[in-house]
Amino acid sequence: MKKLFLLRHGEAGFGEDTDFKRRLTTRGKSTVLKVAKSVRKDQESIDFMFCSSASRTQETAEIFGNEVLIKAKKLDEKIYSGDLNYLILLLESLPDTLSSCLIVGHNPTISLLLSLLSDSAYINLQPGNVGIIEFELDSWKFISRGSGILKEIIC
Repeated sequence: MKKLFLLRHGEAGFGEDTDFKRRLTTRGKSTVLKVAKSVRKDQESIDFMFCSSASRTQETAEIFGNEVLIKAKKLDEKIYSGDLNYLILLLESLPDTLSSCLIVGHNPTISLLLSLLSDSAYINLQPGNVGIIEFELDSWKFISRGSGILKEIIC
């Protein structure tokens, strides 16, 4: 069995910097912390995390990782570009020895991935929310449209 956590970055403010450098608001930080604590009740650790290299996703990942142990991670600038197929390729590249993965990303792509893999109608993850999908698969290479079961959305 494989378990995927799809986390939309927390609420970010608008400032004088570029979109890539936007930072989390106080509310955004609080939401991510609350969601991470809720995830930790059932999942104390996650094997691997892919995270967009944008400032707000890195902040989100840091807050989340202070509550849920992330065993290994990779920052990836391409996640910021919003390429749905690229996210699927990342998942397919995971070693089968890993049973859980977290992707910290951006809308609309993170919500599209949630809907695609669980074969659900479009679910718009709000900032700081996480969707959890389980796959009755032995290999990440078999991930495809509708191959997962949406277990929960934590707000």
